[in-house]
Amino acid sequence: MIQITEEILQKDTYLLYIHSPFCGTCHVAREMLDKIESVHQTDVFYEMNASLYPDFMQTNKVESVPCLFIKKEGIVKEKIYVFRSIPNIYQYLLQYAPQLFRQDS
Repeated sequence: MIQITEEILQKDTYLLYIHSPFCGTCHVAREMLDKIESVHQTDVFYEMNASLYPDFMQTNKVESVPCLFIKKEGIVKEKIYVFRSIPNIYQYLLQYAPQLFRQDS
């Protein structure tokens, strides 16, 4: 995962994993996302420590961590708080990051 920066936050499209380092559920969610990145052999998600970005958290009304924050074409599309399983996360990736599933000709 790539650490978030103010520059990246200005982009129109990104998948952002928001966490707290002291959150046990966040560690489980991160393992799921790490496995997805490992399978695809690329960085898919950006990551943000929620306590370092209180203005972002308040402005975007992020209610809790872990959170998969999906922004596409300048619009916040989803804030996922329950990760459930890797297949569940893949349902969001199919919708918001279809380029991960394209095969080169």
